[in-house]
Amino acid sequence: MENKVNAMKNKTNNEERIFSIELKSKRYLKNITLTNGSPDSVFVEGTIGKLVRATFTEGIILEVIGKDGVLRIDLREDEIGKTTEQYQPEVKE
Repeated sequence: MENKVNAMKNKTNNEERIFSIELKSKRYLKNITLTNGSPDSVFVEGTIGKLVRATFTEGIILEVIGKDGVLRIDLREDEIGKTTEQYQPEVKE
């Protein structure tokens, strides 16, 4: 696991966020759609099972560990809840 975290750290720059999903079995993968209305979009859906732990690894990777898999996202704790100026989601009231 430490090698995977280090690999994510090495690929990271300030503009991009890296993620990885590691499942114990392909049966936990529910759906992968490569053409979800657009030739460039990708949709991945599955389950990591019951939550075991969610922590920040080395302060820069959110690691959500489930009984059946692990989701890692290159995201610092201080970035949660923060919206960048470049991306302002449209709020419908």
